[in-house]
Amino acid sequence: MAVVKPVIVQVVGFQNSGKTTFVKKLLQELSKHKINVATIKHHGHGGKPDVVEKKDSSEHIHSGAFASLVEGEGRLLLQVEKDKWNVQEQIHILCTMNPEVILIEGHKNETYDKIVLLRNKEDFDALKSLENVMAFVSCEPIHINTSVPIWNKNETISLLVQYINEKRN
Repeated sequence: MAVVKPVIVQVVGFQNSGKTTFVKKLLQELSKHKINVATIKHHGHGGKPDVVEKKDSSEHIHSGAFASLVEGEGRLLLQVEKDKWNVQEQIHILCTMNPEVILIEGHKNETYDKIVLLRNKEDFDALKSLENVMAFVSCEPIHINTSVPIWNKNETISLLVQYINEKRN
C-alpha cells in the first residue's frame, strides 16, 4: 500500500482561544464528507499526558518497553516513550496509516499552513509573525491591518473544508 501525502493544517492560538472546540467541529464536518483525518495535539499543560495506569500496555512501558501497542475490536492504542517527539516524527507515524488530512492542534511555531484563532487584538499583535498563516479567525470584529484574510468564526469551518478538498484533489 502506497503512503499518500496528507494535507496538513494547523489550528493555533493562545490557551482558551477555542482550539479544541474548533478542531472538534472541523473533525465533525470532515467526517460528514468521508475524509480520513488524523490529529496531533500539543499537550501544553506540562508533564506527560495521562494514560490509563494499571493496564498491561502501561505495565509493559513501566517494565522497560519503549513502545506498547494494544488492539481490540478494531481499536488500536499505541503508547511510546522517548525523551521528546518532534512534530515531523509524529506526522511520519500517522502517515503510515494513510490519512488524507492531518490536523495539528497547537505547535504554533511549526511551519505548516495554519489557522490562527484570536481572542482579541493583543493576540494578533503577539501571533502576527507566525509563518504560513492562511487566515486569522475571530469571533468578534477586530480591526487590524494585515494581508492575511480575517475569517468570521462562523464561516471558517466551511472555508477550511473547501480548502482541504481543493488540496486533496
